[in-house]
Amino acid sequence: MAVYIIRRILIMIPVLLGATVLAFVLVDVSNDPVQQKVFELQSSTGDEVPQSTIDAIESELYYDRSMPERYWLWLTGIGDTHGDIGLLQGEFGPSIDGPAVDISSDVGERFWVTLRLVIFASLASIGIAILTGVVSAVKQYSKVDYSLTFIGFLALAMPTFWFAVLMKEAAVQVNKGMGSNLFRTYGSGTTGFQGTGWEVFVDSLPFLIVPTIVLMLTGYASMARYQRAAMLEVMNSDYVRLARAKGVRNRTVMRRHALRTALIPVATFAPLSLTFAMGGSIVIEQIFGWRGLGAYSLEAILAGDTFAVMAYVLISGVVVLVGILISDLLYGVLDPRIRYE
Repeated sequence: MAVYIIRRILIMIPVLLGATVLAFVLVDVSNDPVQQKVFELQSSTGDEVPQSTIDAIESELYYDRSMPERYWLWLTGIGDTHGDIGLLQGEFGPSIDGPAVDISSDVGERFWVTLRLVIFASLASIGIAILTGVVSAVKQYSKVDYSLTFIGFLALAMPTFWFAVLMKEAAVQVNKGMGSNLFRTYGSGTTGFQGTGWEVFVDSLPFLIVPTIVLMLTGYASMARYQRAAMLEVMNSDYVRLARAKGVRNRTVMRRHALRTALIPVATFAPLSLTFAMGGSIVIEQIFGWRGLGAYSLEAILAGDTFAVMAYVLISGVVVLVGILISDLLYGVLDPRIRYE
């Protein structure tokens, strides 16, 4: 198992490297932070920006170099730099807002805010998808099956931003009706709260409830349909029929024989819930006022901050690849025919 994990991690490195090359090219050709900065200076002063200032901005953002050289400096930091660039040295590069802004520090702080939301939403969506998929399959064509199918299609059809606003307003009305602040609808934690890691986590729970429900409901529906289809296929297989013919209790057949096999296709789909949650967090964090990685990426895109956008792309890629690795490891747990040696 350990050898397999190491081998997969080694395979991830060129995959992630290729993804960063593609992302860097796309971000670079679609964005010009120098012109963005010049436009901001002209708007604030009303005067023409002198060429010397433009040259200084280009040098500060490394836009006086070619694209391949900029990528090399961003990745390694080896060469003629200002000491603020080099992924392998722990530096994501300079921000368009100047040296006072440290991208590495900002990303590190906001990553844990978003990761908290993504993990809760992903685990909740996977758990509920498995539960509803199994129930729908066992009670096929019943009122329960039709009801769960309707809820799933409704969740698929609802735009995330609209559903988030709706849930936020519902939480506000519930708070008013109860005369309490059970659901916090703005921010990711109490402003100015100081405490240990566990205390910060406990403080964030009321802020997590509504955003987690939104991300969970918008992400579980597709997976639930996969689970239902897989469960129906397994329930009609020969070995399940044989177990029933031998007199094994139906609950035992479902738990020990059918469910384990039916979870294999879902293990493939599960890592995508991380992707959906990472993408959905951009909208959710804007609506609920979270200062996480999703909101940070949107601010960076709007500001034309190339290296900040690359930081988000890199972290998102790592999260997705880790999810895929976990999915592959689950195959060995769920399918006895697979052995990692």
